[in-house]
Amino acid sequence: MKGIILLVALVLVAQVGIAQIKLNKIKEAIINNNGQLSAEEVGAGLKEALINGASKGSDIVSKVDGYYKNTKIKIPFPPEVKNVETKLRQIGMGAEVDKFVLALNRAAEDAAKEAKPVFVSAIKQMTIQDAYAILKGEQDAATQYLKRTTSGQLTDKFKPIIQNSLSKVNATQYYRNLITTYNKIPLVKKVNPDLDDYATGKAMDGLFVMVAKEEKAIRVNPQARTSELLKKVFSQQK
Repeated sequence: MKGIILLVALVLVAQVGIAQIKLNKIKEAIINNNGQLSAEEVGAGLKEALINGASKGSDIVSKVDGYYKNTKIKIPFPPEVKNVETKLRQIGMGAEVDKFVLALNRAAEDAAKEAKPVFVSAIKQMTIQDAYAILKGEQDAATQYLKRTTSGQLTDKFKPIIQNSLSKVNATQYYRNLITTYNKIPLVKKVNPDLDDYATGKAMDGLFVMVAKEEKAIRVNPQARTSELLKKVFSQQK
């Protein structure tokens, strides 16, 4: 996951109760400093971009079809039991398999709503050294920072939500029925993979894919830099 300032500009968590950065004061500081950015200003700009980017990425995937109709992050039937899907479709249960895949993605969309405050908390703890490293880093440096600092917390937060969401949209029941039917087929090897772990992992993977996309936009597209501070900070990223 590449670039922090991109992510910073795109992820300013749409007002999750965190005090907004007072950009007017920051602008004054920039002017008074003859246009030169201080370390504090770079940090503030990066955090602004990260919060905006992470928020936007979270908002996109948490909408209906945020996962299901995005081919880059759509969650498929568990690949480690691909033969289960193949066999079930062969015996005329394709529609049931499709219902399960839809429910699986709906669960991920539901759980993604919880990502934003976790991201914001991690961004607030970012040091000035972290900010400079992200600014000068790869195009997904910010995303990689968030992945490194939030994956454990996101997993703990996502898993119970995924479990609840899977049940709420009937994915658990669909899956149980599919696996029960499959295990009754003569001569097949019985399976029962952990659906919760699979759904949680794939939901997080998709979330970070979208955050990285927003980060890249901020880094390469000047129009994505929505404040004077972001424009100035990101113009110095090379």
